[in-house]
Amino acid sequence: MNYRKAAALSILMGAALSIFAQTTGANSDNEWKKWRFTGSVQSDVLVPQDDDVIGTEKTDNWALTNTYVQLGVINKYIEAGARLEFNEYPLPGFEKDFKGWGVPFYYVKGNYKGFELTAGTFYEQFGSGLILRTYEERSLGVDNSLRGGRIMIDALKGVRFKALAGQQRRYWETNDAWIYGADVELSFHDWFPKMQENNTAFTIGGSWVTKQEDSENIGKTVSLPVYGEDGKPATTLDESGNEIPVVVPGMQNLNLPSAVGSFDVRANLRKGNYSFLAEYAQKSQDPSFDNGYIYHTGRALLLTGSYSKRGMSLLAQVKRSEDMSFRSRRSMNLTSSFINHLPAFTPQQTYSLATIYPYATQNVPGEWAFQTEGAYTFKKKTALGGKYGTTIKATFSHVRSIDDQTDYFEALKNDKPSLYGTEGIDSKFFKMGDTKYYQEFTFDIEKKLSKKFKLNLKYLNQHYNKTVVEGEGGMIKANIGIAEGKWNINKKYALRCEAQYLHTNQDQKDWYFGLVEFNMLPHFMFTLSDQFNAHVLDAAGEEHKVHYYQALVTFTQKSHRLSVGYGKTRAGYNCSGGVCRYVPAQKGLTASYTYNF
Repeated sequence: MNYRKAAALSILMGAALSIFAQTTGANSDNEWKKWRFTGSVQSDVLVPQDDDVIGTEKTDNWALTNTYVQLGVINKYIEAGARLEFNEYPLPGFEKDFKGWGVPFYYVKGNYKGFELTAGTFYEQFGSGLILRTYEERSLGVDNSLRGGRIMIDALKGVRFKALAGQQRRYWETNDAWIYGADVELSFHDWFPKMQENNTAFTIGGSWVTKQEDSENIGKTVSLPVYGEDGKPATTLDESGNEIPVVVPGMQNLNLPSAVGSFDVRANLRKGNYSFLAEYAQKSQDPSFDNGYIYHTGRALLLTGSYSKRGMSLLAQVKRSEDMSFRSRRSMNLTSSFINHLPAFTPQQTYSLATIYPYATQNVPGEWAFQTEGAYTFKKKTALGGKYGTTIKATFSHVRSIDDQTDYFEALKNDKPSLYGTEGIDSKFFKMGDTKYYQEFTFDIEKKLSKKFKLNLKYLNQHYNKTVVEGEGGMIKANIGIAEGKWNINKKYALRCEAQYLHTNQDQKDWYFGLVEFNMLPHFMFTLSDQFNAHVLDAAGEEHKVHYYQALVTFTQKSHRLSVGYGKTRAGYNCSGGVCRYVPAQKGLTASYTYNF
């Protein structure tokens, strides 16, 4: 029996034990009551159908599924768990390496008097994640967990320490590189009671992360100078009579660093309604596929300030990052093998048409990102508040290049050897470039018109540089209008409707979206939606009018949730926190089941 089947059998035995514990725990002895069993099941299924107009992927499998079963056991001092993943026939858009099944996640954790030790697979984040953030995001096919060991010490008042070592998951394998890291955070308000009395909290933190990776045989054909007998570069004359060096094609091999180090320092101050965060990170020279194998130092600066009180909030954020792609395998691309994470500083949209042009963080060469947000609630029984009050919210995001990186983009795009093996292009830290990557202005109004009816209105103006994010397409400017109404008919029935419209003179012109959702509490929800565009191009380049319709029925019973539907979804990018995955068009019967205990 191979390790996957053995692990799967262990999980099934654990599931039987879990059910036995739940059904007999009430009448069993005290030993059973000291343990708590937890678990979850998630299974998403698609029975695909071909559609040449929207460009669905061809498959020989009658059904596709991504399924996860996780089980755990916990008591006061010990915790253990494992997760079975079945992706032998993965859903469209997941990389081919994601195909397979087994138990890639398992761990044992012990804790005693402020000391916690983990062995196995785990997730961790230092600070804002600028040099370390491992996490799972199933909708994106991202799981960059570490397999190794971690110790956390919280025994001293006001001091929290973490240290770890491990290898990073890449689909069903782990990368060969080892990741070592440590983080310490000091909470001054725990030492000085007067700070707490004045509603003040101040913490400082520092992190260190190193990647230890064996050198690879990286070489490239470049133009090499020819030297004369005197040891000096040989020269010749061009057509204009100017002296130029004599060069010949040759192979240039790189001496890649086996260790890439990084550090992060941060300070966080909270005083009453105010909060401020400053964080700086730096990474040593890290030639990789992402940056065209240049020897350049990565840097990132993050500043955040916020103010909030009842009925009002303000937020301002600034981020400047440069060459901060940090992977456990230097030759990888797409979404795998990232050790760190850079927040996007753009709103996380949930409405359908607002997600057509999502922004993906540009780790290389880097970016300036700005975001401001303000919300205010007009009180009840005022001129603008009306009988039930009115909330308005405005958000503005702007992302652009650092310094002038035009030459850098062209070098990567055209595979020019001029930067390969060099220190790259120097960029002044506080200078901004001329290229706009993304911009979005959003304005929201939330208004309760009666005890049973609430109306949300939203306007968005987006500038999306498709060339930067996707490789080609130019600047797309879109205006989006959204109206959502929710009517609580009574304690059992509720009706929610959406109407959305997107207009752009570029790309696919006009989009329309409508949704009707009827809730029958506490068990049923029925949803009908349609997304329409009259300029959808097929593989031959011909335009079609296409309705991306969806019909769903959802049933909920305690911790069980089952959703069954049929319809089409358009091709596009699914993004979360600035990380994006391309999802091809889909059509067919869908089912989704989740259960937590």
